[in-house]
Amino acid sequence: MTVSTHPSGSALGERMIEDMSMRGFTEDTRRDYIRCVKAFAAFIGRSPDTATAEDLRRFQLHQTESGMRPPGINSAVSALRFFFTVTLDRPDLSRRLTVIRQPRKLPLVLSV
Repeated sequence: MTVSTHPSGSALGERMIEDMSMRGFTEDTRRDYIRCVKAFAAFIGRSPDTATAEDLRRFQLHQTESGMRPPGINSAVSALRFFFTVTLDRPDLSRRLTVIRQPRKLPLVLSV
């Protein structure tokens, strides 16, 4: 099924693109969100609209264990939340996604 590996070429992917376009997402954001949903679909090995809460938990665990940094994980969280909440109208699954907190670095202060 093309949905699982190529959401941008499927009816589901087209719907997601339309949802993002209606909301004024930039081309870069749309491309990033589609990339994240494709990565999730590849991870679970089937269409992302069949995902379970356990699939999401395993995906986030996989991201962490593979060394993905918090900004990348959080980008995927945003994309998947949009996908499940807006495109699929399944907010129950989007609530299962965890944003990774990252300590802020203190700015370097120049001294005289």
